[in-house]
Amino acid sequence: MGVLRPNDPAQYDTLADHWWDPSGGFAALHWLAASRAEHLPPAPHPGAVLVDLACGGGLMAPHVARLGYRHVGVDLGVPGLRVAREHGVVPVCGSVLAVPLADGCADVVVAGEILEHVEDDVGVLAECARLLRPGGALVLDTLAATRIGRFLTTTVAERLPGGPPPGIHDPALFVDRARLLAAAADLGLELRLVGLRPSVRDALAWRLGRRATVRMKPVRSTAVVFAGYGRLREDAAAGGRPEDGEGPRPPVRS
Repeated sequence: MGVLRPNDPAQYDTLADHWWDPSGGFAALHWLAASRAEHLPPAPHPGAVLVDLACGGGLMAPHVARLGYRHVGVDLGVPGLRVAREHGVVPVCGSVLAVPLADGCADVVVAGEILEHVEDDVGVLAECARLLRPGGALVLDTLAATRIGRFLTTTVAERLPGGPPPGIHDPALFVDRARLLAAAADLGLELRLVGLRPSVRDALAWRLGRRATVRMKPVRSTAVVFAGYGRLREDAAAGGRPEDGEGPRPPVRS
């Protein structure tokens, strides 16, 4: 496959058959999915809903099922959604900037590796807050808008085994951490940021075929890859929430 323009979502459609290949072009997304799962609470009640924004091929599915949630995946890519559905995800075709689900429908929202792909990352964060019930959990991860972050995640990582496909990112869209935290506070989200990096020992063993996956390790610096863990405050307003047990409403688009 030739290199497309940076951040072209068509790359994901072209690579749809590779989503579940743990040694393919999406290998690092498998590692990140496992890392996110470590920070997800067990389902708080029967029928609890986890909304997975930009779910792609549904790599969170085995982790979400183990924790007892109904897994609703939102994405614009139809090929990826078809793959996700094969793994038990309820697929919803829609934009992460205008998610076709009801206010307050989710006990948990996951926004993994999406903020660095949109021009309005704060708008995505606002959708996360809108979808959450008060007290609901948010888990996200993304790339920092720093010189070292841009260099390591594009110039370096896109040339390494297990790294992202070349051209999948536009460094101009990487995330300003201070702006993200300020927006979270305004939205009623209590959010803390933690840096992440792959275990070097695991990565070498994975490369040699001695490990199936690579652990993501927390680090003090958030200047390259970082995760956000938080909750929507109990006193945060969320108009239009469905009654308990109603779950997400069907998509509003055809």
